[in-house]
Amino acid sequence: MTIVFAVFAALAGAVAVLAGGYGLRRTRQVTRSGHYAIALVKPPPPGADRPLLSYETHDGRVVETVSPVPLPGGISVRLTYDPQDPRDVVVDGHERTAVDRAFVLTGLLLTAAAALVAALGA
Repeated sequence: MTIVFAVFAALAGAVAVLAGGYGLRRTRQVTRSGHYAIALVKPPPPGADRPLLSYETHDGRVVETVSPVPLPGGISVRLTYDPQDPRDVVVDGHERTAVDRAFVLTGLLLTAAAALVAALGA
């Protein structure tokens, strides 16, 4: 029974490491190769908890996307967007890398604990 628990814990840890690693990598990519814009923060639509960001891309398109982080409405923020997918944004000063790092750390700890349980249980 402990081996089954260890396998599931290791799988959950691996998923957490992958999710956190992907988030960190994507934030780094958008920040390094993206374009800057100033966005107006609009109130969230009915039933949503995140506001909308409205901004103009370098090629003149107006993009409206859901903010990746909670922000007060009616202000302007600087963001970096992916030129290939302008809806993929990183709001300057609100990168959320701490959340992604916590996922990686938690996943590593969970995987290590699973290995320890498997070693002691076998």
